[in-house]
Amino acid sequence: MKLPKADQALVEREKVTEYLLNPVHRYGASKARFFGAFGFRAGQWEILAQALREHGQNYDVAKTRETGFGPRYEVEGALRAPDGRRPRVCTVWQLDHAAVAPRLITAYPLEECV
Repeated sequence: MKLPKADQALVEREKVTEYLLNPVHRYGASKARFFGAFGFRAGQWEILAQALREHGQNYDVAKTRETGFGPRYEVEGALRAPDGRRPRVCTVWQLDHAAVAPRLITAYPLEECV
């Protein structure tokens, strides 16, 4: 199964710059180091945002669970990185009740990438 409405998936600027690429974020610092090692930079946050959207569109949903806000989907696969490598990551998307499109909740490296 593919991510529902993947062609409309939302990746908010703040999710990328303030969390995934923020080296001083309490929970995002390790993710910032990971994504930074593959050439992603906060100053060019759109590159990671686009790669995450493509990831959500290109791979099948690996796991689904219901939350109080709507279904949450985990998508696993390779991420197109600026340095040409393709690390395997999991992107997590949520389709909030009455929302038009899924939004990115988080992204993290899969075990074999760590």
